[in-house]
Amino acid sequence: MSADHSVDTQFATELFIGGRWRPSSAGTFVNLNPATEEPLADIADGTAADVDDAVCAARGQLDGEWGSWSGIDRGKVLNRIADLIERDGDLLARLEALDIGKPVGQPTMLDIPNAANTFRHFAGWADKITGQAIPTAGYFGKPTHSYTVREPVGVIGAIIPWNTPLMITGWKLAPALAAGNTVVIKPPEAAPLSILHLGRLLAEAGLPPGTVNIVPGDGAVAGNALVEHPDVDKISFTGSPAVGRLIQERAAKTVKRVTLELGGKSPQIILDDADLEAAINGTAMGLFFNQGETCAAGTRVLVHRSLYGAVVDGLAAAADAQVLGDPFDPATTMGALVDAKQRDTVLRYVTIGTDEGARLAAGGARHQGPGYFVRPTIFADATNDMTIAREEIFGPVGTVIPFDDPAEAIRLANQTQYGLAASIWTRDVSRAHILARRVRAGAVWVNGWAALDPALPWGGMKTSGVGRELGWSGILANTEEKAVTIVL
Repeated sequence: MSADHSVDTQFATELFIGGRWRPSSAGTFVNLNPATEEPLADIADGTAADVDDAVCAARGQLDGEWGSWSGIDRGKVLNRIADLIERDGDLLARLEALDIGKPVGQPTMLDIPNAANTFRHFAGWADKITGQAIPTAGYFGKPTHSYTVREPVGVIGAIIPWNTPLMITGWKLAPALAAGNTVVIKPPEAAPLSILHLGRLLAEAGLPPGTVNIVPGDGAVAGNALVEHPDVDKISFTGSPAVGRLIQERAAKTVKRVTLELGGKSPQIILDDADLEAAINGTAMGLFFNQGETCAAGTRVLVHRSLYGAVVDGLAAAADAQVLGDPFDPATTMGALVDAKQRDTVLRYVTIGTDEGARLAAGGARHQGPGYFVRPTIFADATNDMTIAREEIFGPVGTVIPFDDPAEAIRLANQTQYGLAASIWTRDVSRAHILARRVRAGAVWVNGWAALDPALPWGGMKTSGVGRELGWSGILANTEEKAVTIVL
């Protein structure tokens, strides 16, 4: 079967500000196809002045039409957005396959449905954001009636990563809108196409112009302007710890709230009583899905010594079985890394791993031909203090480390600066609950990997971030609590 590269619409490439599409005064930047290294589109390169226009448009809607909408009305428009994402699901999946290099089946199966479901979930919350009545002792002998209300934070700047751009945009945008905020989105330079198409859907859904604005551009320019803008009330960022620290520092100048999801080095713990076949298959998914370019990728595989050899052999076979190539070819199971810089970073870590004494059980080389492809890689005979076990690689590289008992597994799992997610593979439900409680991670999955749902809070501990997104936590993160007391 021949691969189909068609996208049945002209790319959206301009800035979306105040409900209008417009160019940037700074010109454009070239967006590349990572599977072919060929240009896809010229994207408007947003400036600080463009960000200022977007923030002004968003600020105007807080006291404008959007600010007057009821929760019921906000819920209706969020449901319409979900409908439109589902209608254009095939197109959005193709845009992400082109832009990121991932096999088109992956966004079709996970990313696009998750984005639509996130808007639906928060449509349900929009008219249910309530405060509470709180009894007090009164005021100088007079009775009082005290209560709280939850109000929008204000203008929120959402800075999106390139690995799953539409899904994570949904995670930030849907709760923000449900709570009545307005938003300026800074898409990733490497993968802006699906978010720009979302701008078309937001307008079609009937959002008042300026409620959501989209400013693509360089992170150091457009992203920094958003972080430092005095009229932005909060920044929600997903990306690297290094950039997250800079955002915290710069947001502090204007005392902005921040929500930061900063990746991880997630452990997958395979206990001696695990279903071996299920554990190997599930662990391989946690390593290789989206080319390993996943914040929650389970790249530290901690295996009971009795199963160690079988797991190493199974994961090596899974790595060797991956078919790299055209994201639109049905035979392809792994796509390209997002750009040359990321490819070279992954290959550098492979060299570091071998230099530090780990055994290369599979992969470890650049895939021949055009595109930013790297063969999926498994390291064995490694220790938890090696660089490949400590630093986030963000590519298809797994490190397999043995342990002798559950206590050692937990010690190794927690011996990291990160704390985003973890998987535990066991048939014993009691052990599962006990170990899940002891792992220092924001999400723990038992006998599975990436069991994500919009109803569940998402975020990390330690260097993996600050705050939570999704679920009721997403509403709390996008509202301010106000106390009102009436002296009777």
